[in-house]
Parts: sequence; C-alpha cells; structure tokens
Amino acid sequence: MKKILAIILLGTMMISMLTACNKKKDENTFVLGLDDSFPPMGFVDENQKIVGFDIDVATEVCKRLGYELKLQPISWEAKEQELNTKNIDCIWNGLSVNPERKEAMLLSNSYMKNNQVAVVLATSEYTRIEDLAGKTVVAQNGSTACDAIDANASFKNSLKEVVLVSDNVKAMLDLEIGGSDAVIMDEVVARYYMEKDGNKGKFKVLDGVLAEEEYAIAFRKEDTELCKKVNDTLKAMAEDGKLAEISKKWFGKDITTIK
Repeated sequence: MKKILAIILLGTMMISMLTACNKKKDENTFVLGLDDSFPPMGFVDENQKIVGFDIDVATEVCKRLGYELKLQPISWEAKEQELNTKNIDCIWNGLSVNPERKEAMLLSNSYMKNNQVAVVLATSEYTRIEDLAGKTVVAQNGSTACDAIDANASFKNSLKEVVLVSDNVKAMLDLEIGGSDAVIMDEVVARYYMEKDGNKGKFKVLDGVLAEEEYAIAFRKEDTELCKKVNDTLKAMAEDGKLAEISKKWFGKDITTIK
C-alpha cells in the first residue's frame, strides 16, 4: 500500500513540475531580453529610454494579452543562457533564424526578412563584397553576421582579419575611425543607421549579400503556450493593420511578413 501511495505521490509531483515548467515565472509580467544597441529594432535613445520597432510591437502584444512588459538588456553572447535560466521570457530583438537556434530554442513565426551585408565608408573605393579581399572586417560577437562569414569559406579566407566587438554601434564607430575596412551586419540595421542625422552620406552598402535571413522571437522549448499566444496576437495585428502601422513608423513602409 505504501509503495502504491509513493508511486501516486511521485506521479503527482512530476505532473506539477511539468505544468510549472510550461508557465512563466510571473504570469503578469513578460520579460523581453534584448541587445539595447541594435537600432531600429531595440536601442537606447537620447532620453536614455529603450525604443525601437520590436519594442513597439512587443508593447502592443503585451497590451492585448494583459501582460506587463519588462525590458531586460542582456549580453548577446549569453542570450541562450539568459533564456534557459529564466532571467527572461523571450529574446525579441532582430533575432535571425538559423538551424542552431531552431534546435536550441522555440522560435515564433518569422515576422521580417533581412540580409547580412557589408557596410563601408562612402569614400572607399570598394563596390562589391569581393573587393574586401585582404581587408579587415568587423562584426558583432555571437551574431549571425559571424555565422554568415564562417559559412562563406572563400570570403573568410580572402580576408586579412575578422574583428569581433560587443555590438553594432561599436562596429560602426570602429569603421568610422579607420579601425576596419567594413562592417558585416544586418541590412535592416545598416540602412536605418545610415539614415540617422549626422550619418547621411558617410556610409554605403556594397553590392551582394552574404546571407538571406528572417527574424523571429525565441522562447524556451517548453513555453509552447506562450509562443502560440504571441504568434496569434501578431497575426491579429497583421490583419487589423497595427503591425503595418508600426512598420511604417520605423521603416516608412510595411516590411513585415506575418500573414
């Protein structure tokens, strides 16, 4: 009898643990992890406030779901650890989809397309990515820009050096002061950065792309219910025009891909 009771108790405990694993730590708070120097997706503005396209979309999603949004800056290199230790509920910051991330995390439906491109000074003589042979390029550590470089062996082997920095703002500053010849980065970010006051006419994007990508939101593997809620809300926002409205605010047109 004691054995049967012990088995029943153990089974009850396991069910409780599994149920708990599929819930957020705080049901009323949605903790969004981001690299806060990734304009226009999520970044700190001149008023020291975190803003951006992803922030506006997440704010609307949380409003519709009844969550309190909390923005949590993280190290991009440690993003999966931050997620798995439950310091954050998701990674939502221009996260590019790749096979490794699909394997390690639960990804939402993709919501935007992106390319990995090379950015150089406007005064440089380079016109194509191939012109960077023998040159130094810089990229954000832990980003899919690094993956794109590694995946193109002929391009990587042609380079003099690949320098890794913590964020794209540092990468662009390094380019501007002559520390490197080009930055490999997300085209969405590059185009926005180039149009900012003070940057117009300073940079150009070389012809050619290193990789074509899509952006998605990453959750823990077990958080299927939360992922579905966000997916459904994004679809509703696409249908009622709210997603297009936010996209036009940041990009001048609707470049989202949610259907």
